[in-house]
Amino acid sequence: MNQDDYKKQAAQAALDYIKPSLTDDTVIGVGTGSTTNFFIDFLGGCKSWFRAAVASSDDTAHRLRAHGIDVIDLNSAGPVAFYVDGADESNQHLQLIKGGGAALTREKIIAAVADEFICIADDSKLVDLLGGFPLPIEVVPMARSYVARQLVKLGGDPVYRDGVITDNGNVILDVHNLRILDPVALERDINQITGVVCNGLFAKRPADYLILGSAGGLKTIKA
Repeated sequence: MNQDDYKKQAAQAALDYIKPSLTDDTVIGVGTGSTTNFFIDFLGGCKSWFRAAVASSDDTAHRLRAHGIDVIDLNSAGPVAFYVDGADESNQHLQLIKGGGAALTREKIIAAVADEFICIADDSKLVDLLGGFPLPIEVVPMARSYVARQLVKLGGDPVYRDGVITDNGNVILDVHNLRILDPVALERDINQITGVVCNGLFAKRPADYLILGSAGGLKTIKA
């Protein structure tokens, strides 16, 4: 088995977890990334079991619609029962680093709205200390240099993700060499920098349930 097999394990387990709760009124939030793509493909098999999906990116919306799943705007969705998404890193407290796919702002919005946030990944994403994966920051373009200087003051080495424009029309700075000892505090401090739209720390609103695929089978952690 390889990493894709582990991602598929986690994606199928997430679908099995939410299936008993699906009704004609259920709205599901769906994230962005390779693991989530497997979830979307599995979700297409039970598209008649729920009302609609809310997508965290244009790519996700396109993939959902390709499976015949209705995609609606979050503003008209009403309650969102579940949000299913991957992660670039997770600690044991289910605090995450996300944003490798540059969809972090919409991901964080849907996670904030959802009743339950289910994170799916392969077991390599579980770490003792966040920060091995560079922390993505979405930034208003004109503030890029200013924000980068402020991030250096916080101990990071920001790198402009060249050629990437988010679905919101902004740019991404990836912050390397951070040892994130207090994720909640760092998430707050970065968000207070003028010009930052959002950062990829999901600590104030962590996942509720982490499902990891691995060579030894599924591993789960519940908040």
